[in-house]
Amino acid sequence: MEFITMKNFLLILFTFCAGSLWAQTDSTLVKELKFTGDFRFRIEHDWNSRKSDGTYRTDRSRLRYRFRFGMQYQLDTYSSFGARVRTGNLLDQQGPHVTLGANTGEFGLVSVGFEKVYYQLDYKKIKFWIGKNTLPLTKLHEVFWNDNVFPEGAGLTAKLNEQWTLNSGHFIVRSNGGQFGTDAYFQMVQSVHDWSTSGIKVFPALYRFENISNMPEKGTWNLDYLVIHLAGQFRISKKPFCSIGLELYENITDYSAHQDMLDAFKDQTRGLVSTLQVGETKKKGDWKVILYLAEIQKYAFVDYFAQNDWARWDYSSLGATGSRLTNFRGAELRIVYLVKPNFDINLRTYLVEDLVQTGAFQENGSRIRLDMNIKF
Repeated sequence: MEFITMKNFLLILFTFCAGSLWAQTDSTLVKELKFTGDFRFRIEHDWNSRKSDGTYRTDRSRLRYRFRFGMQYQLDTYSSFGARVRTGNLLDQQGPHVTLGANTGEFGLVSVGFEKVYYQLDYKKIKFWIGKNTLPLTKLHEVFWNDNVFPEGAGLTAKLNEQWTLNSGHFIVRSNGGQFGTDAYFQMVQSVHDWSTSGIKVFPALYRFENISNMPEKGTWNLDYLVIHLAGQFRISKKPFCSIGLELYENITDYSAHQDMLDAFKDQTRGLVSTLQVGETKKKGDWKVILYLAEIQKYAFVDYFAQNDWARWDYSSLGATGSRLTNFRGAELRIVYLVKPNFDINLRTYLVEDLVQTGAFQENGSRIRLDMNIKF
């Protein structure tokens, strides 16, 4: 969808709202229809990024932005539907950012597409949605699942009591035009236990991926994953706020007989992430500092659904979009300053190297980003 189409969409939407408000003197539509949006401007620099053949990627500096606009309409007490559009390459679910000067043609138009389209039911302590929406998952970071990836299918969150919440879902990665069992799909269930008074939260999960392509778009063979995720967070102190998080991802699928997989990767099925956070951003002028340490083996989980922040490793050399950020160890240092409740500045620095070499040299990379985030 090009920008002119987005413009027409917004024009129709606002015309509908204006006409409805004119006809309804009680202004009930104002209460039923809600709009949200956000804008990010990013300064980014990559350096010292060596490929597996020993050559270096050219150091790169970019100015980037992301824009998103969404709406939600309350149908009745319990149900609603919503949608949200975003900028970015429509073939890259991980990447909504646009690089200044990199569009087609001089000052070319910006592609916009729908990242969310859903119907949602909120009844008492249950939330259920169908369509394309946010993954119902409690998490501390994007190492396993990218915040910009919105699965298609059905999600369910049930708050069983004050301390216990259950998240689950069934999502179709790719429909093969046959019966449901032949599709590429992703299923998950997560049990979240939050004892806020003691500062302890545990959120183990089980993820099942079936018939997943070995790479996005251009895949030549499929594989399955069955991932056990053990995760917990402990608050060390309230003032100043300080917490640690520890996570283990263990893909228990046996790949020893897999004919297409490289032998060096057949036992690479584990991931470890640790998190240290000091400070919180709750009010104007607040700071927080977060350190992430990660060691993610190749098949701990699906790389092109995971974060794409830590390095510039991707599938572009094979003619496909999407990042390949597993098979690495690295660190992220994040510093966030809250200018006001809807405006923050986020500085992130990354150092990464691969675990199993795929060539004569170890692949690595360094990156720094400064984001300005504004939302309404």
